[in-house]
Amino acid sequence: MAVDAVQGTLDELGTPLREVTFVVFDLETTGGSAAEHAITEIGAVKVRGGEVVGEFATLVDPGGPIPPFISVLTGITDAMVLAAPPFSQVLPSFLEFAKGAALVAHNAPFDMSFIRAACATGGYPPPANPIVDTADLARRVLTRDETPNCKLGTLARLFRSTTEPCHRALADAKATVDVLHGLIARVGSLGVHTLEELRSFARTPTPEQQRKRHLAEGVPSAPGVYVFEDTRGEALYIGKSSNLRNRVRSYFTASETRSRIREMVGIAERVRTIVCATGLEAEIRELRMIGSTKPRYNKRSRFPERAVWLKLTNEPFPRLSIVREVKDDGATYLGPFGSSRAADDARTAMHEALPLRQCTERLSSRIRRSACTLAELGRCGAPCEGRESEDAYARHVRGAKKAMEHDSEAVFSALEARMRRLSTEQRYEEAAVDRDRLAVYIRTAARMQRLRSLTAISQMVAASPAFDGGWDIHVIRYGRLAAAGVMPRGAHPTPYVDALVATAETVTPGPGPTPAASAEETECVLRWLDSPGVRLVQVDGTWSVPAYGAGRLRDRIERAYQGLHPHQPREGRPLR
Repeated sequence: MAVDAVQGTLDELGTPLREVTFVVFDLETTGGSAAEHAITEIGAVKVRGGEVVGEFATLVDPGGPIPPFISVLTGITDAMVLAAPPFSQVLPSFLEFAKGAALVAHNAPFDMSFIRAACATGGYPPPANPIVDTADLARRVLTRDETPNCKLGTLARLFRSTTEPCHRALADAKATVDVLHGLIARVGSLGVHTLEELRSFARTPTPEQQRKRHLAEGVPSAPGVYVFEDTRGEALYIGKSSNLRNRVRSYFTASETRSRIREMVGIAERVRTIVCATGLEAEIRELRMIGSTKPRYNKRSRFPERAVWLKLTNEPFPRLSIVREVKDDGATYLGPFGSSRAADDARTAMHEALPLRQCTERLSSRIRRSACTLAELGRCGAPCEGRESEDAYARHVRGAKKAMEHDSEAVFSALEARMRRLSTEQRYEEAAVDRDRLAVYIRTAARMQRLRSLTAISQMVAASPAFDGGWDIHVIRYGRLAAAGVMPRGAHPTPYVDALVATAETVTPGPGPTPAASAEETECVLRWLDSPGVRLVQVDGTWSVPAYGAGRLRDRIERAYQGLHPHQPREGRPLR
């Protein structure tokens, strides 16, 4: 029987990207919540077929003072918006400018939340325009090998934007235009040619993924670690899952969109699995195996040995030194830090509160040298010239140890007072730098104090409810997972706990805050201990954190980094 051919409608075919009008826009705001904060600037660029056909930009009166640190970040001050219109007057013009176009923004949910809130307040219907989020599209298209993150500034450099993002609305919108065009070029080579395809972009499995599906056969449905290996048995990629079968099978479906991992699947010849008793054991095994074998397709946790520490040296006149190794030398350590720069930021923050010497020479009461400028500025007692004795200098050393291990208030107060003074003098950039240094110090001190609360305990046994009604039991020694097991439902706990303790790994602690495991491993254990339903069975010692430690100040720091546009760097957010 003959069947008449039917030509598809334009709606079925979709709208070709070359015919789509895009309005790429950006907002600057006083904070991150549309319910609590206001818009200070809007900028938009209308493009069609790769050509700019219009621009829209204006400052906006937010109806209240702009926080000083927002002014530091954006350059928009109260004086600049004094004569600007409120957004209620700007909104109708913007909606008319965007009529019939697809709206584009970098991290669109943030910008659209302000637009929708303004529409609701002004009695306008929310925009029905198609929305394209360049941040989300970039995460789907680009790999970690191409870009470390999907921030606007990073993508603008990747696609060689002619405009550098600077936290001004129109400039950021222009940079987003270049990013959009770069992303469209990428997806065009993958068969995406319409607006509808762009918005629903998802890759299909590659032929290699489909051909390698047999590698998932026989993988058990249990918690554990999986290792993709090449023909020589070399580990290409290591991962963990609470259900090995489901996780491994996902690598051969369209849900796996990372080009780096798709490349790995094409090389892999086998998948080796290691079944674990519990999910925590699988997580810890994954960390240890990645750190020891360093598979080339893993990007995380490959080099735990590269951690950086801040050391208060053990000498007659101690100083703060950045080191890569913790030794059993009687020194005090703070860390670990992710980089030497972060450690230097924390050291600078401590120097603001503590007049420790900053020279690198080894000093004693018999060794003398000329004092530096810091002594003249009152930032150092000049023990090098004998102006400060060992006993007098020891007061600063005790303060430094206290700030590193127990009480961060002195450093926090000193930096906070300096930031207030700089802000009063309108030296906002310097205040922001000090704030970021303080944040590094507080976060690291809080993390280390939390780690030490567990690594100081010679043995802890804890249990959490399992899905089948039994209990997952773990033995932790000096912050290291020493044993994991499962107790069946209804069984008496004592024999299982005793057997697990008797067969647990013998752990001999080394020096420093993390004496038996990496900081990342101990943090995994701490996250599990904080999870719902966990019960402590046995604790040899006391599990506690310092009452006046950095943890109580960390919330104030984190609040300072909330509430701004998500594509703005954390370095520019205010301390409140």
